Amino acid sequence: MTAERPDPYWAHPTAIVEDGVRAGAGTRIWDGVHIRHGARLGESCIVGEKTYIAYDVAIGSFVKINACVYICAGVTIEDFCMISAHTVFTNDRYPRAGNADLSGLETSEPTEETLQTLVRRGTTIGAGATIGPGLTLGELSMVGMGSVVTRDVAAHQLVVGNPARPAGWVCRCGERLALPAEAPTDDRLSASCERCERAFTLGESGIVETA
Repeated sequence: MTAERPDPYWAHPTAIVEDGVRAGAGTRIWDGVHIRHGARLGESCIVGEKTYIAYDVAIGSFVKINACVYICAGVTIEDFCMISAHTVFTNDRYPRAGNADLSGLETSEPTEETLQTLVRRGTTIGAGATIGPGLTLGELSMVGMGSVVTRDVAAHQLVVGNPARPAGWVCRCGERLALPAEAPTDDRLSASCERCERAFTLGESGIVETA
């Protein structure tokens, strides 16, 4: 299908951008990308080659999506996020090829069982990560490359591994902070970023930038 393109974005000639897709000024969509109907992208995004973006996915502005990323239905990605190459999102806890009575294929369309995933502002997802269904990745969090995320991630939290586990906390500039991976339950700890000198406190309720 040939998409109507009222917004001044750019798409490579080999990209498939379906009808009803909206993208903001300065967004660039590279070769082999497929974006399904109803998807929305903000301004100044980059969508890397051979990436797939499903129906009605919402993506903010200033988002970098590298090559070969799979973004399924039910995913919302806020501004300033980095989705590295070969990241895979999922939206179904009980996937099957066949329907319940095995009389045919299960639908590939979103249903009431499709779970919603939210990637909050400024999050980075490392290359080759898998994001489980129905999760929230907190603002400015970071997922290590190759991780398999099965639980929500707190703001500024670093998670790594399979399944992904807390490994520390990161500044908005990406530098790891000198704070323990687990938040204390009876005290508040402080640290400053060695790279940009922003200050943080960590307590039972999570991390807060203080300066």
